[in-house]
Amino acid sequence: MIVSYDEIRRIYRLEKNTNKLVDVDEDFFDSLNEFLVEEKKKYLEGLKNLSSSKARDFSNLKKMVEEIFLVREKKLLNKALICSRTGELSEGRIAKQERKTLDQMLKVLESHRAFLGAVFGEEKTRLSDEMATASIVALKEIPSFVGADMKEYGPFEKDAEIELPQKIANLLVSRKLAREG
Repeated sequence: MIVSYDEIRRIYRLEKNTNKLVDVDEDFFDSLNEFLVEEKKKYLEGLKNLSSSKARDFSNLKKMVEEIFLVREKKLLNKALICSRTGELSEGRIAKQERKTLDQMLKVLESHRAFLGAVFGEEKTRLSDEMATASIVALKEIPSFVGADMKEYGPFEKDAEIELPQKIANLLVSRKLAREG
């Protein structure tokens, strides 16, 4: 994905006007970082040349990016809360950094819900089976694949130690592609 001022303005406008996360490419933040590095160079060059328009442009860009980040952060938190209560996760297209953050939030919320379950003597909460992971070792090379959770896994090399959701790990073990690690 190529990031530009126009793309940032588009995402900013959409993020401010919708309740859902705006779809972005998996590498959005990597591309955004590259764009910001280049714009910062132009900004610093503009300061040397006493160009107030470059300084103003970069200041506006920085404010937009910070606001996009804050709004998306709130939306990720809401998505995690909803998922922790319903067990349904509709991710859409989010950046890989956000996917990792969302997964971590879900684990924290699941742990918190487990505490409540323990208070009432319940063994499991709704998401515990889905959130459980297992360590396995690949017995042969495993190409990349999409799991039932619609996430891409792999590729994995022979003898690689892998941490996967329990259901996917069990499937690979049952098909003799991996052994429990």
